[in-house]
Parts: sequence; C-alpha cells; structure tokens
Amino acid sequence: MILVYADEKTPRLEYTVRLIFQQILGSEVEITTDFQRFELARLPKINYSDKQSGDELFLPPAPLLFSTGTAMPAVSPIISDGETGFFGTPPEAFLPFDPFASAFLIISRMEEYTAPVKDQHGRFPAAESLLSKHHLLEKAVVNRWVRMIADKLEERVGHPIFKPRGFTFLSTIDVDNAWAYRNKGLLRTTASLAGKLFRGDFPAMKEHAGVLAGKIKDPYDNYGYLCESFRGQEEKIRFFFLLGDLARYDRQVSWKNSGFRGVVRDINRRFRAGLHPSYAASSDPSGSLLRLEKVRLERITGEPAFASRFHFLRLRFPESYRQLAETGITDDFSMGYPDQPGFRSGICTPYYHYDLSQEQTTRLLIHPFQVMDVTLKQYLGLTPEEAIEKIKSLMEEVRYCGGTFCSIWHNESLSDKGTWKGYRRVFEIMNETGFRYGNT
Repeated sequence: MILVYADEKTPRLEYTVRLIFQQILGSEVEITTDFQRFELARLPKINYSDKQSGDELFLPPAPLLFSTGTAMPAVSPIISDGETGFFGTPPEAFLPFDPFASAFLIISRMEEYTAPVKDQHGRFPAAESLLSKHHLLEKAVVNRWVRMIADKLEERVGHPIFKPRGFTFLSTIDVDNAWAYRNKGLLRTTASLAGKLFRGDFPAMKEHAGVLAGKIKDPYDNYGYLCESFRGQEEKIRFFFLLGDLARYDRQVSWKNSGFRGVVRDINRRFRAGLHPSYAASSDPSGSLLRLEKVRLERITGEPAFASRFHFLRLRFPESYRQLAETGITDDFSMGYPDQPGFRSGICTPYYHYDLSQEQTTRLLIHPFQVMDVTLKQYLGLTPEEAIEKIKSLMEEVRYCGGTFCSIWHNESLSDKGTWKGYRRVFEIMNETGFRYGNT
C-alpha cells in the first residue's frame, strides 16, 4: 500500500494516482487529506502538498490537478537524470519536476481539446504536440516518470516494493478493403478494369482478370497467412473491420457481401474482431453511424462488439471517445499518430480515458499503439531495412518501460507486392522479436 497526502482530493488527482500506482505499478494506493494520519502512518508515502513535515518524500504540487477546464498551461522542460518532465519544483522536492501533473497533462490529451491546427482529415498533427516539440515523442515518458517515482520510494524504504512489469506484444490488422479485386460488384469491377486499360497498366489488368478467373490469389487475401503466423499465439493479434457505406474514404466491400461476412465470422472465431468505425462515422456528431456499424458487426459475428479503432485514426476530443462509450465500446485502439511513430499520449500501458470536459474518469480503456505500416512506408518513406530498425528501437523502449508494444498493419500491406514489396518481412521480424521478448 502506498499512501499519498494532499490538501484536497480531486477527480484529476484520484485519476492520476490510480493510473501511476494501480495500473502501471500494480500496487494498492490511498489518498488521504488527514495530515496527522499521514504523519503517523508506517507506509511508503508521498506528501503531495506545500507543507513539509518529516522525512517523507515531499513534492509541492503544480496547480493542474487541482483545477478544471481544458486550457493548456504554460510549461517548460525540466531535465533530471536524463529524463525530461514539466512543472518545476523547489530544491526540497524529491524530483525537480512534478511527475503527477506532467503525466496528467500528457495522458489527458489536453492539448488536443482546443488545438487550432488540424490536417486535411481534421486530425491533430504529431508535429504540433508538446512531446514532439521537445523531442520526446519516441519515449514512453509517463512510464519513465513512474519509474522515477518508484525508484525514489524504494530507495526511501530500503527494499523493493513493486514487481517489475513485463513486456507484452500485440499486432493489429485493419481490414479497410477485404480484397483488391474480388466481390466488388459489376459496376466497380468494370470501372476498375476500364481505368487500368485507359492508363495502359496492362500488368495490373492481367492480375485483376486472373483473380476474377480464379487463376491468381487476390493480393489482399492474406488471412490464411495471418492465421498460420499466429498459430499458438492467437491472443497476440486483433482485427478491425470497416463496415460503413461506400464513400470517398470508405472503399470497402459491402458489409452485406456473403464472402466478406464469412471472412469476418471466420476471423472472429479464431481471434478477436473489432469495429473499424468509418471515415463518415467519425464525422457524424449524432453518433448514429457509429451505432449502425456496430450493429452490423454484431449481426455478422453474433456477439457483442466491444473494441474499436477509427478509420484514418480520426480522433476528436472529447466527442470521439464519448460516442464510443455511449455506444457500448469498452476498448479503443486509436491512440497514436498517422504521420509519426511513437507515444502520442506518452505511455505504453493501457489506461482509462479521462474526460476533461466532464472532469471524470470514464470506463473506456485506451490501448495506445506505437507504429503503423502506413506511417513507415508512406509518410516517412522508409525502406524495409529502415522500418525494421525503427520498430526495434520503439520495441526496446517499450521493453525498458515494461509495457505493451502495439502496431497497426493492413491486409494489403502484407501482400509483398508493388509499393509494399519487402514489408511482409518487416512484419515477420517484428512478430518474431515480439514473441521472443514476451517469453523472456
């Protein structure tokens, strides 16, 4: 048990303390506002107030956890023992910055609530983030700050308190388009073939015709390969299926198609299938499209749908997470940037979303990811060899912090053809490394 004293117990403080000690360090924790009880307690303890008494760990707090609202505070980086935090503290504090306030600032995504800059899809760009501006995007800073707190507590009591956190691994597959050529309907198929003919792209036309004739396997049909790759490791992969209606950015096979429904059912029997809310659904303020697509998935699988990841990673704060919770989604996997790898919320541990506009902890569990195939290939233009090195670097950071390494791939990127040539091997090396780390 860890005891934390504060002059006031606020929702933000309770959320942050539980995140640090229960969810990351795996320890029981209690906040008390009774200073006499705190002084007499013979427990590992932290005094998070402005009044110092004995030789406990003392940390005068920044105002953030005792305030409300979504306005970003002014912050400056503070460096200590090679780690960078925010909200400086006086010399008598056990750390030169406030790790509680720093963690809440980054985890809550406060900077995204009123961010003035968005990309063409209405997304918050990585370059505008506080972590990117201070060159911290590829560090799990929250986990590192928690480690600093744990080290100081164990140093004070003179023996280990917390069990080391192990490395876990998860690959996720977004199925934006179940097939490249199959099951597209007569109109779409005719238009696609005509387009290839007009461009003079005869190799693609030949491949398309070969797939339709049953002589060539559809290049996006990698489901058997994935099933075999994760045989005996089924818990280490998840699938997310796009079930919206046909639109500019939602180009999937119809959810009514019997072949597509069969794929979804088969995958769900072997692994775990989640919802990939469409581009249109992420723009719908009513949430009706999100509810409709969730019902479609549940009709196909015959089971309740609890997990999601937004198509194009279109997160809007606080609307997106609020709609998911209202729809019955309990786990979301959208927390990461499309244009840069790294730790968007500074953490590699699943955590509960805190709604700043309502000042409360929600039941929606956020599973952050660190890297996506499209980021590596299309945004950064990395070769397969460079992509492998980037993935290994991020994986080592997660391993050091004792968290979950999560990646996003697409069934088309595993085709090992065209612009994706060589990336199937990237996927395989990543999985081999993740399986090995997870077993040590």
